[in-house]
Amino acid sequence: MTSLWTSLEGAPAPAADGTGPFAGPEFLCLWWDHFAGTGLEAVEIMAGDSLLTLVDDGDVLRFAGHGDLTDYHTPLGTDVSALGRQLATHPRGRAELDSIPTPHAEMLAEGLRGGGADVEVVEHEATAVVDLPGSFEEYLAGLSKKQRHEVRRKRRRYTLMLGEWEHETHRGAGFGFDEFVRLHRSAPGDKGEFMTSEMEKFFADLILGDGWRVDLLRHPEGATATVFGYTDETGYYLYNSSFDADLADASPGWVLVASMIETAISEGIGRFDFLKGDEAYKFRLGADSRQLSRIDATW
Repeated sequence: MTSLWTSLEGAPAPAADGTGPFAGPEFLCLWWDHFAGTGLEAVEIMAGDSLLTLVDDGDVLRFAGHGDLTDYHTPLGTDVSALGRQLATHPRGRAELDSIPTPHAEMLAEGLRGGGADVEVVEHEATAVVDLPGSFEEYLAGLSKKQRHEVRRKRRRYTLMLGEWEHETHRGAGFGFDEFVRLHRSAPGDKGEFMTSEMEKFFADLILGDGWRVDLLRHPEGATATVFGYTDETGYYLYNSSFDADLADASPGWVLVASMIETAISEGIGRFDFLKGDEAYKFRLGADSRQLSRIDATW
């Protein structure tokens, strides 16, 4: 793959740990191909071996990958402050950089200020992350008594209503991806409207890449719930999900997510990241909030 950001192919690891696929060339180039549209210019800011992958929309510099689809933004490399100083030399003179883990936002802001920029760092959104223990029993023991009971109760109810669940992992095109799209499109309201034909093409390209997977609960008439996610050495990232709204009383989404956590532990994964969003179920399942920040800078 030839990257729009020519230095991205050989760039170092993300400065912020645990940020998944979102700073890599495969994700960013797919985002560009499907959603960048016209009027954007790819911009690289380099300092030593470190890199910022940005776009210039004619008014302001932003991270490549807009925030609705890109849960983490991060500089690449270790010299984050130097990147900030270099960014403050760009002729555009303005940057709005969102979804950065807060410690690295502060480092980048320090460099910007060192380069003479006027900088504001504000809390932006948060992700929800579970640090996984060595066994599912340990995980359950770490939940409150009420939530431990809730996981077990929902599993029993699902079994009583629909039979024993069968958790499957699918990679690439095929049944798993098709069921993810079908259930998404069948959802009421905004969730159903999200899966446009262009969005389906984006997800269809993602699922062909390394690390991407669809997990589902199999049922004779098709999946009852699906999750579209990504796994690498840093953890599992739950990117999107869908479930059969007609079966909501059986809580298939909840049962699948609990099974995903159990599966991640069995695969030796140390972190389960629900990504952006403050939905209560994430924290009932043991997640802690990871604060993200936005930088607004002029120079």
